[in-house]
Amino acid sequence: MNAEKRHQIFSRLREANPEPTTELNWTTPFELLAAVLLSAQATDVGVNKATARLFPVANTPQAILDLGLDELKSYIKTIGLFNTKAENLLKTCRILVEKHAGEVPATRKELEALPGVGRKTANVVLNTAFGQPTIAVDTHIFRVSNRTGIAKGKNVEEVEQRLLRLTPKEFKQDAHHWLILHGRYTCVARKPRCLSCIIEDLCEFKEKTE
Repeated sequence: MNAEKRHQIFSRLREANPEPTTELNWTTPFELLAAVLLSAQATDVGVNKATARLFPVANTPQAILDLGLDELKSYIKTIGLFNTKAENLLKTCRILVEKHAGEVPATRKELEALPGVGRKTANVVLNTAFGQPTIAVDTHIFRVSNRTGIAKGKNVEEVEQRLLRLTPKEFKQDAHHWLILHGRYTCVARKPRCLSCIIEDLCEFKEKTE
């Protein structure tokens, strides 16, 4: 895919959705971090239902620590892998209180040092909470990037590096939100909705659906 076509794709995505953002509900960097940590192998809708119960009661690292493990589990038990996630969230809260004065750090190294926080989670927090032009590659973005030809790669890190290199600077801040939403609602896994796709004529996927 050439640079001109890539620019047109992002231009259309921006025109359709000028201010894209995550579908997770959050109001502070810590709420976002907690929500993203809980969202692994779970839907944003499911996470939002759990955090709608949890955050009014505890939405700071200290408040989560004060809840304790069993109480925390009771709020997030509807989410997959809730036992592991509860333990990781508690450990993360302890580190935030002890090493960061209860604040979420704004560097990749410090974020990835937190239990349960990998590269993708760190990228989401850096981008969405702190306005850094990172691109968090999940299954949707991996699929869309490879299928359309925007940035092909054999694994998520390869796709991330190609997207960072090839995405025009003016679109980099919002690129991952546009791509994830496109993958979630249009360029879906089993049968992409090519007829309703606003970039269908620019996409290089050969097996388009009717």
